[in-house]
Amino acid sequence: MAATSRFLHRFGACVAPLLLSACATPAPYRELSCGAAVAPALAAPDAQRITTTLSVLTYNIEGLGWPARSGRGPSLDQIAERLAAMRAAGKAPDVVLFQEMFSGSAKQAVADTGYPAIAAGPHRTTRARGSTKDKLPGKSHIDRGEIGIHFSGSGLAVASRYPILLTQRRAYGRKSCAGLDCLSNKGIVLARIAMPGVPTPIDIYDTHMNSRGASRAPGPRNLAAHERQALEASAFIDASHDDAYPLIFGGDFNMRHSEPRWENFSRYQALNLVHRVCADAASGCDVRMSWDGDEPWMDTQDLQFFWPGDRVSVRPIRVEAMFDGGPSGPELSDHDGFLVTYELSWPRGAARQPGGC
Repeated sequence: MAATSRFLHRFGACVAPLLLSACATPAPYRELSCGAAVAPALAAPDAQRITTTLSVLTYNIEGLGWPARSGRGPSLDQIAERLAAMRAAGKAPDVVLFQEMFSGSAKQAVADTGYPAIAAGPHRTTRARGSTKDKLPGKSHIDRGEIGIHFSGSGLAVASRYPILLTQRRAYGRKSCAGLDCLSNKGIVLARIAMPGVPTPIDIYDTHMNSRGASRAPGPRNLAAHERQALEASAFIDASHDDAYPLIFGGDFNMRHSEPRWENFSRYQALNLVHRVCADAASGCDVRMSWDGDEPWMDTQDLQFFWPGDRVSVRPIRVEAMFDGGPSGPELSDHDGFLVTYELSWPRGAARQPGGC
């Protein structure tokens, strides 16, 4: 017990500055009214349908604070400056799904992008509801972060050029995390956006799932935690999504090079995977990034999934990397940004869904 007390004292001394720094800067939040929203450009490729596009970037900005990371401020500032400049030039993604928005600098960077609508994911004190209370395999270790206390929120944020009509959050359960990942209140967030002129809103989800080696939890333990999160994310989507609306689900899924994680995730989630669709040359998707092998989705943590609505269909028409050291900007995080441009399409004369813009 004495050793445990000494550890907790030292651990608290280390994380207290991080906690105070993160809490000092609130998670960014902005509302945009439908009247202030700028409508997207619409096209009529034939007499039967109308189309437009929606670009969605998922980006883990490595926004951890000290002692997990140090010196991230300048890179986070550059992320904000570059996205703000792209917005001013009319070339920014329509929606950005951020992960690892933990530190005060990271929260400020997301705010400084200037997006007019921003919603954050589960907060530090958001309670997990409906999660299992069964123990994970193996033993918990307080020296690996499993101390029963969250020192930060989920680190998730959705930034949009269009109004966010509804935000819902689900924190993953206390028995659904492993290792150092338990120090943050990881989960999933829904941001229902409205694009003026589009008949229905679009449900957009953002998540960050349990890591493997970075969690410092044994393999069977972090694998079981990841599976529980996959189940909880699927249940949340089933409960919160309106089938009439198109759906886009992105984030840092932490499934790179892991067949077991993919197998578990696929058991609960049947959405269309952008990588799989665009890897098919017959899809007509414009791939503007380097993909190796027949299963490029196995080489990345950063993914997007999609599903059509009853009235509005959705399909990826272009994929590209951002902040990867190429023309889109320097590497400013330990992740590249993954940008997908979707085509939305609906029948001419389709009635507008009540509640949209």
